[in-house]
Amino acid sequence: MKILDHLEEWIVTFLMGAATLIIFVAVLHRYAAGLAIPGVQDWLLSLSFSWAQELTIIMFVWMAKFGAAYGVRTGIHVGVDVLINRLSDKMRRKFIIFGLLAGALFTGIVATLGARFVWENGAHYAFLHLTGLPLDGIPEGPTTPDLEWPTWMVYSAIPLGTSLMCFRFLQVMVNFLKTGELPHHDHGHVDGLEVDVAHVEVNPYSMGDNLHPTQLQNKDGGAK
Repeated sequence: MKILDHLEEWIVTFLMGAATLIIFVAVLHRYAAGLAIPGVQDWLLSLSFSWAQELTIIMFVWMAKFGAAYGVRTGIHVGVDVLINRLSDKMRRKFIIFGLLAGALFTGIVATLGARFVWENGAHYAFLHLTGLPLDGIPEGPTTPDLEWPTWMVYSAIPLGTSLMCFRFLQVMVNFLKTGELPHHDHGHVDGLEVDVAHVEVNPYSMGDNLHPTQLQNKDGGAK
């Protein structure tokens, strides 16, 4: 399971970093090619980055699908739980399980339909061609405009990412049934940065007039 967790994180990190780098290089090339620098301008104009926009769009789609699965595992998806938290523990538990099962059902349906779409969009042809089986008039499938990649490869992000998201919903539900806890992400936390919090005891009503706060006292007894 740790391998899957790390693979998920590596895919999202790589796609995000690579897409950012490609966009930066493409924009830099566009502006640098407009500068009248002898020799350099002709060389820059000979380079084509028309594929950059299409590739980054594909990378962001894949990043979003796998990032959504990562979000389910770590609990970073936004949820409105005001009413749920006001219920009794027993009812709250039932609603949480229902919500996780609903998420798993929805993503499972999307993954199934997505896999069928990818199969009929060219993956069937690619599989038969790779294995040397007769094609029997099966269409090869469309390709992307700039990169000319088979579109079924691009659309594979839907069944793969959504299947992983369905698995994460079930994983969170099993963990909730065992421990009663849901994954929670602290949006104010920065990885690698540890903040030491001073342990203080505050009694705002310790003074005679009950209007002014007293000095902050450490648990060790020292005044702040």
